Amino acid sequence: MEKVIIPRAEHSVSRSQLSPNAVKTLYKLKEQGFTAYLVGGGVRDLLLGREPKDFDVVTDATPAQLKKMFRNCRLIGRRFRLAHLHFHDEIIEVATFRSMVDPSAEAPAEEAAETLSEAAQELPREAAAEAEFPEEEREGRRRRGHHGPSMLKSEDGMVLRDNVFGTPEEDAVRRDFTVNALFYNIADFSIIDHVGGMEDLKQGLIRTIGDPLVRFTEDPVRMIRAIRFASMLGFNIEERTEAAIEELCGTISKATPPRLYEEVLKLLLLGAGERTYQMMRHSGLFAPLFPHFDAWLERESEGYPHVRVSKGLEWVDELIGQDEPVSQPLLIALVFGEYLEEKIAEFRETGLPPQQAADAAVAAFAGELSPTVTVPNRVLVAVRDILSLQLRFQKTPGRNGRGVIGRPSFLDALQYLRFLEKLTPPKKSLADWWERYALQQTAGLPAADVAAPGEAEKAPAKKKRRRRRRRKPSPMPAE
Repeated sequence: MEKVIIPRAEHSVSRSQLSPNAVKTLYKLKEQGFTAYLVGGGVRDLLLGREPKDFDVVTDATPAQLKKMFRNCRLIGRRFRLAHLHFHDEIIEVATFRSMVDPSAEAPAEEAAETLSEAAQELPREAAAEAEFPEEEREGRRRRGHHGPSMLKSEDGMVLRDNVFGTPEEDAVRRDFTVNALFYNIADFSIIDHVGGMEDLKQGLIRTIGDPLVRFTEDPVRMIRAIRFASMLGFNIEERTEAAIEELCGTISKATPPRLYEEVLKLLLLGAGERTYQMMRHSGLFAPLFPHFDAWLERESEGYPHVRVSKGLEWVDELIGQDEPVSQPLLIALVFGEYLEEKIAEFRETGLPPQQAADAAVAAFAGELSPTVTVPNRVLVAVRDILSLQLRFQKTPGRNGRGVIGRPSFLDALQYLRFLEKLTPPKKSLADWWERYALQQTAGLPAADVAAPGEAEKAPAKKKRRRRRRRKPSPMPAE
């Protein structure tokens, strides 16, 4: 597509809306003779009148040059080298323009046919060989493609490494979606559009740059990102992009399980989790991520569909809308709680006591997820405690009530209890009682001062006043 430049008078982005650290970074690169643009979600959100979460910069300076220029620079990444500039209160990510050139296409046939396992073995050897050269020379060799395949793909086309640097035009085309490929030029305050992103922004469309089948094969996680951006921005997904997601949704499992867990967190904690969940199920992406859970959702319980997942995500969206934090364990419990409660009940039927049944249910759940989405063990332990505390909450305060409120998962378990009470409002709230009990224990008051659920809160009884007995007059002495 033709390059389009939107002058300052025709767009709404102002320097005053940018992070001071991002402005400082852009000007320093410009003063040193480099081209530097603000790029990605920051530009997109500013054009939509939203507050950006971060500011990313792209430039023609190489990572080695950035390292020399900024004392607060840390280089990260092997698939593509990035510079993180560490400021007091934020990190500005700076990337070098990427190229469209694929040096591996010019490599010998046997080298181009490397399998994923062979590639993994080759990378450490290349790194060791490169270490013999000065950093500037290593950057130049990577840029010219003279040292091994700077871009490395698996047999099915998934990109394993991409350290080929290029021009701004090439970099824009290499990005995932048109609305994320807009550049803000600090030199003249214009917006540069190489891929039609401004038009898609006006129409509210998420569209891949290039053939969506190829782009989703290169990185399957882009399918999740398409859903996330559409949900977050209230956009629609363009027809060809949506069709490609439905065709390739099964390949999402090729991404690493820890990375998929992080992507799922972003999906469900953006404030539009319920809409995201519905879009994920509609597109076919949900089933390969959570196959056992999805199969359970398809089955009705006692003639009723499972709707608690949607209600749980609506509750999460409500909390986020009120600026209340939602922890990872609470999110997992709200989404998968009903499923786990059924598992616990099944283990209880085999004769296991409550705590062992909860342990077994969460362990089985972790085993189901591990091939696709790896939930950290610390999160699963907290989820187990959230579910276990629901039974303990029925005793007020019971034995060792102070120990209950001292548990690390107490506050999350209390939120989960509030959610359950919202589904079926009780006459007297257990959650309110435990909250009052926790506050009074913190203040050092005795537990007897907290009324139990179902009892009227009585005012302290007044001390009964003793009546003074009238003393009989002593008899008069006889004269």
